[in-house]
Amino acid sequence: MTHYIYLVRHGEHLDAEHGLIDGPLSPRGKRQAAFLADRLSGIPFNALWHSPLDRAAETARAIAERMPALTPTPSALLFDCVPTGMVEETPAVFEPFFGGVTEEEVEAGRAQMADAVNAFLVRKSGEVHELLVTHNFVIGWFVREVLQAPEWKWMTLNQANCGLTVLAQKQGRPWTLLSHNDLAHIPVEDRTGLPEAYAF
Repeated sequence: MTHYIYLVRHGEHLDAEHGLIDGPLSPRGKRQAAFLADRLSGIPFNALWHSPLDRAAETARAIAERMPALTPTPSALLFDCVPTGMVEETPAVFEPFFGGVTEEEVEAGRAQMADAVNAFLVRKSGEVHELLVTHNFVIGWFVREVLQAPEWKWMTLNQANCGLTVLAQKQGRPWTLLSHNDLAHIPVEDRTGLPEAYAF
């Protein structure tokens, strides 16, 4: 018996390129969510959790439309956040990013992700399939946690819009990373969200 967690970054949101923090999905974001829903349609999910932000909630609803037995459930533990600040080991190239982040935001993000790990990375009995629609940094933190990588490494783990990452834990074994940022379901022309082009 295995517990699977499917981590999905929300679809592209409207006017994201103009710097808006949140909003409904763009037409391309809606296509991304539909492609993802088709990809996941055969999996017997037990739960669908999502960030309360509009772009994640709408992505979750698009998935649930293809899987009527699923009820999208918001979780504040999946909000977009910054889980750490600069530490001694953080490469200097990341300093400009942290220049716009307050200590309060980092403290809140760290506490949130500690609670999220304790809530979701907990082995449940039987065969379990949980889907979490959330944000780039949150997924990076979950992957870093499973790999037990240094804290700052979450910044190097980027997800495309509606990219699919899968974690798994067999009874009595540690969590493992089965796949990261899988984009096989999204046509190349509809791939967005990565800091560098990903065209293969």
